[in-house]
Amino acid sequence: MTELKQTPLFDYYQKNQVKLVDFGGWAMPIQFTGIIKEHEAVRERLGLFDCSHMGEIEVSGSGAEAYLNHLVTNNVSKMTDGSVQYNIICQENGGAIDDVMIYRFNQEKFVVVPNASNADRVWTWMGSYLTEDAQIENKTAAIGLIAVQGPLAESVLQSLTDQPLSEIGRHRFIEDARIADYRLSFISRTGYTGEDGFELYLPAEDTTAVWEEILKASEAVGGLACGLGARDTLRLEAGLPLYGQELSEDISPIMAGGGFAVKTKKAAAFIGQSALRQQREEGTTHKVVGFEVLERGIPRHGYTVLNQDGHPIGEVTSGTQSPTLKKGIGMALIQSDHSEIGTDILIEIRNKTVAAKVTSKTFLN
Repeated sequence: MTELKQTPLFDYYQKNQVKLVDFGGWAMPIQFTGIIKEHEAVRERLGLFDCSHMGEIEVSGSGAEAYLNHLVTNNVSKMTDGSVQYNIICQENGGAIDDVMIYRFNQEKFVVVPNASNADRVWTWMGSYLTEDAQIENKTAAIGLIAVQGPLAESVLQSLTDQPLSEIGRHRFIEDARIADYRLSFISRTGYTGEDGFELYLPAEDTTAVWEEILKASEAVGGLACGLGARDTLRLEAGLPLYGQELSEDISPIMAGGGFAVKTKKAAAFIGQSALRQQREEGTTHKVVGFEVLERGIPRHGYTVLNQDGHPIGEVTSGTQSPTLKKGIGMALIQSDHSEIGTDILIEIRNKTVAAKVTSKTFLN
């Protein structure tokens, strides 16, 4: 594993004999006790995730807000201090380079959090558009990130801090909270599971100690350490996109259903604005839809989607056997004229076609 990047929890994994795999160039755990057990823990109680492989890029200066507004699809000018905003960074043709979360500390300080696999590319992209009145600093190596997700996340974390966590609203954050004896950089009410929860940004050197404190506090209520496997099934049930599957250079945010984060009418022109405005006005040939399988069979990434006549109309971008719903679900990029909810489709699974239908991507609602 020496050739892979290591999160601050790497020594903890080695000590506890946690199996690690290559994920975007990082040594990361797929599971600790089992994907289904970990998935159910998050839906019913809580789970801990090591997300320290995500990037953190600080943007500062008098022109920080304007600089970011030119790079991303959402309207950074609408953010308030202590808020978190979902954004997409696009090319001129509207293709996505990455989807990111932006944290606003004040008008002259923001933190951009890109996906692990794209962090270096986003850093380079941001550097190529840097303005004289904005500065960027890559803080990824210095920051650890622990996600605590599930209906009991607040109560367990509250037992470790004097900070009233109930006062942190959804997509909000605060600075300098403490967990046990450790000071966090900031803590946000955000996540990637479809459950309530928090993400804790903290000095890399304190990550293992804080992880162990939270894990110990969660044992009484059945909380579990969770790996990337459960993170993927949880985000899929919640209909959340994964870059490289539901969003990519070839799948624009309009095609992916991320139009809520694309402000084509904002005053600040952004990269890809014209192309995305055209897509919004004229429509796209393909869309990302949700679907559920009506027979036995587990859909997987790359499987072919067909219409009722057996003609290919797209392919599965993400699929799984839903641990919560006990059936096959997924998302697929298909021709737009077959994308209406309720449309009958077929999924080619292991050389046989299985009946399915187009649904909302928010499977749990």
